[in-house]
Amino acid sequence: MAATTKLTLWPKLSQLIRLINTQPALHSNFRSSKVVEPLDQYPEVEIVHNAPEWKYVERLLPPRIVPQPKPKESYPSGWQPQTANASERSYYIARTKNHMVPVYLHTRFRGQRRLTVVRRVQGDIWALERDLRAVVESARNGKLCASRVNELSGQIYFHGDYVDVLRDHLKSQGF
Repeated sequence: MAATTKLTLWPKLSQLIRLINTQPALHSNFRSSKVVEPLDQYPEVEIVHNAPEWKYVERLLPPRIVPQPKPKESYPSGWQPQTANASERSYYIARTKNHMVPVYLHTRFRGQRRLTVVRRVQGDIWALERDLRAVVESARNGKLCASRVNELSGQIYFHGDYVDVLRDHLKSQGF
């Protein structure tokens, strides 16, 4: 019985291999593509470096850098520009390239562990950690908060979800 099933499977397998070999999209290479014909059989192409139509293409392309925001009294999204200078305090938090405050939430272990990360810290990172820990502990009604400082990468980690609290505090400080 087993010998007969092997015999009936082999024709189906060979049909499958034949089908795969006949589909050039699945297994294409340079040998299966068309041979290049002589260049005089192709239409003439004119290369224009500064075409007048290029200005319409340029306005569709995204900008290469994020432009500086225009100064206003207030913005509809609630965004605030950075007003703090590095010389005012012993620490400084640089904004991201999109002009946002670098405070992030990392979730680990299927959302069971939440870490709030403050990045791009320059200067006295320990003084900033003390100030931010006081803000987080006041948001927790005086309960202690675990924090971790990475001097080499300029990051401060707080155990818990305090992204909104820290962003609002840093914006109020001018960062």
